[in-house]
Amino acid sequence: MSVVEQYARAHIVTDADLVEEEQTAVPVVLRYDPDDDPRAVRVGLPGTHEWTIARALLEQGLRAPAGSGEVRVWPCGRVQAIVEFHSAQGVSVVQFESKTLMRFLRRTYTATAQPVGN
Repeated sequence: MSVVEQYARAHIVTDADLVEEEQTAVPVVLRYDPDDDPRAVRVGLPGTHEWTIARALLEQGLRAPAGSGEVRVWPCGRVQAIVEFHSAQGVSVVQFESKTLMRFLRRTYTATAQPVGN
């Protein structure tokens, strides 16, 4: 099985006053390695922040609010989704285009599809 890696752009949501260049989208890496954990995906935020979340949670959160504890996902309007990461250092709220996450999830299921018959 192959690793799926997709580069995306997302917005970090904050209540701080940001200058215009800080309001632009930031690079994010979405990664799925079925040999490491077939039920999880990784989300790499700028810097050294990388989160591991359940693939099913990400999928559920695109349709309705899902999750508790460290990771929560929910739709935001018709075309966006929010992923909220909680840690001892605080909360990171990241806004994605839903289609980006859906495309990534489709690719993860394609990568794990078993051939029919041998």
